[in-house]
Amino acid sequence: MSVTVPESQWRHVPVRPDVERWATRRTRRRVLVVVHTMIAGQRLLDTIRLLEGDVRVQVFFTQAPDVFGNGVAEFLDGLGGLVLPWSQAVQTVFDLALAAGHGGLHELPTPVIVLPHGAGHNKLAPAGRPGRTVAQRGVYGLSRQRLVRDGALVPEVIVLAHHEELTRLGRECPEALPVAEVVGDPCFDRIVTSLPSRALYRDALSARAGQRLVLVCSTWGPDSLLGQGWEILERLVDELPRDEFRIAALLHPHVWNAHGAWQVRAWLAGLGRSGLTLVSPYGDWTGALVAADYIVGDHGSVTLYGAMTGAPVLMAGRSDADVDPGSPLAELMSFAPRLRPDRPLRAQLKRSSATCRPQRYEKVASRISSEPGRFSRKMRALLYRKLRLRAPVSRTTTEPAPLPATVPYDEPGGVGVPWRRT
Repeated sequence: MSVTVPESQWRHVPVRPDVERWATRRTRRRVLVVVHTMIAGQRLLDTIRLLEGDVRVQVFFTQAPDVFGNGVAEFLDGLGGLVLPWSQAVQTVFDLALAAGHGGLHELPTPVIVLPHGAGHNKLAPAGRPGRTVAQRGVYGLSRQRLVRDGALVPEVIVLAHHEELTRLGRECPEALPVAEVVGDPCFDRIVTSLPSRALYRDALSARAGQRLVLVCSTWGPDSLLGQGWEILERLVDELPRDEFRIAALLHPHVWNAHGAWQVRAWLAGLGRSGLTLVSPYGDWTGALVAADYIVGDHGSVTLYGAMTGAPVLMAGRSDADVDPGSPLAELMSFAPRLRPDRPLRAQLKRSSATCRPQRYEKVASRISSEPGRFSRKMRALLYRKLRLRAPVSRTTTEPAPLPATVPYDEPGGVGVPWRRT
């Protein structure tokens, strides 16, 4: 639920009409970054960094209303950006807005580019708005219920990662096809760039030579790996010899923000004393994924990205989770082995290595992005076209992921390091 801030508490510089009198630097364009959740904010960093060094552009931030808004204020504070209250943002005209969520966007008097906040569009969501019961289900981010408001299309541009998503968008919301643009996936590109540095990421997670790193990835909600119970984490820690295996857990930021960092650490403290490593939600997660020898996941995006790494993927959580049957995630779930609760885990991990078919994983990975290595170039071209500015001559590059940060169990407060993209 959003809080209306009185006009007396609004930001005035460099927003007010007589900005030339107060601002140190005159700029030609103003961009609003709309952050619904922490995970959405993290995804948007890959886009706004494409504006770095351009003194013609002033970037503003605002927190949009969202049920998972906990943690966004701290995220924005860590960035050091100029943050406007939502009540001011919806009454101020900008040249362009960027978002990786949908709530409240129709209130903005500004053209909005909407990006996905995960690996494409894989999950189903109920059609209709809260409080309305309907039978039809749409694909989150592609369905008409997210894209159309009062008969009008809300986004100026819908960013897609793969050309096949155009077909799915055409089925869900055909009137949105003219504004869709396929530009690729920044996480896909970063994982590819990071793979040659796998040893560095393993060192950051304290995986010794000869140890196999098992990365447990859980999305949020009752159908997730953790939502179905803690048994998998407990069994992995109890059954796998510590001299041969290292266990790390990567939890969706919504898990941390919904329950609180202290509570998550308290729940897992016993497993931490037994050797479980917790990856910080404030750091870049791609390095942890690259480091893994085995990936135990659910219907979350990180599990799908795991198909890129060459590591066997084992499924947990609900097998009938709300996943679009035409999505790449559904394809991965159709053949990735499921962990059996009635069989020893060590034997199941060993069997997954023996039966792994790389070509099947490669096929799924190829469905994540149809523009490999080109997100930065294509996204920057889109930004400057919409801003009606000539793009700088400098080349765009994709840097390897920073080393993953871990959560200290023995420190009160905090979950690692403040957010910073290095």
